[in-house]
Amino acid sequence: MSGILDSVNQRTQLVGQNRLELLTFRLMGRQRYGINVFKVKEVLQCPTLTSMPNLHPLIKGVAHIRGHTVSVIDLSLAIGGRPTIDVEKAFVVIAEFNRSIQAFLVTSVERIINMHWEAILPPPEGAGKANYLTAVTNIDNELVEILDVEKILMEISPIDETMDSSISESIAEVESSKEIVKRILIADDSTVARKQVERALLNLGFEVIAVKDGKEAYDKLIDMAAEDSIYNQISLVISDIEMPEMDGYTLTAEVRRNPDLKNLYVVLHSSLSGVFNQAMVERVGANAFIAKFNPDELGNAVKTALTE
Repeated sequence: MSGILDSVNQRTQLVGQNRLELLTFRLMGRQRYGINVFKVKEVLQCPTLTSMPNLHPLIKGVAHIRGHTVSVIDLSLAIGGRPTIDVEKAFVVIAEFNRSIQAFLVTSVERIINMHWEAILPPPEGAGKANYLTAVTNIDNELVEILDVEKILMEISPIDETMDSSISESIAEVESSKEIVKRILIADDSTVARKQVERALLNLGFEVIAVKDGKEAYDKLIDMAAEDSIYNQISLVISDIEMPEMDGYTLTAEVRRNPDLKNLYVVLHSSLSGVFNQAMVERVGANAFIAKFNPDELGNAVKTALTE
């Protein structure tokens, strides 16, 4: 297991080619799950966990890892399953989401699989709103579920979505000095992340067109451009990077290749982090990258888009 992620830092060439690599694992049951390798920093045999007063019920305990104290989330329990047993035989997946380090307790870790985003599909319609999925795929004739980690983290530690009032005032000043289209298209496969962005933009007075993945976003833009100039209909696009069928990098590249869309302002908004982000933003032609989720940074990105 110690070598399973040895080459993670050499995998960045996959980004921008509509490809990803999934680290697959299991919880308390036969179901197989996956997480994007780019979000994973390390996989460890579960270290000794210490219980502390007033821990959230979904946190199994805290561990000292690489000089840091990290809360370990029981991932099986977090998605409504049975609590993890035989903790000493379990594994901890150390990942980085939304600017913070997270540790997820899993029963077993399997392997890394190279895939195309077109093979990653939205959850079935019948899954319902209460599920913890952002996507599904098929590996070795077995359904693999990709979890909505942002939803899990939001339930454990909700984010303050309050935006500095001066940002709204600045946008109002821009609006008074020039004609702007107060409509924005957002694309994100996480229901929680999509709603966070939508609420922030509604509070700024924008109408929002919300879609669940890059392909749906691109198809929507094409349909809109067939009716009228896209620049008369939306001010900008705010897109997640990791999405089923078409990722945010590929969406941006397709927008830049399309003569009817090529000048759209595109902001990539992602829980992915790493040194490759800025290089990829420039490579595919996105105007900006912001990490999830800071309402002030989101508001300032919108203000910048309106003034450029």
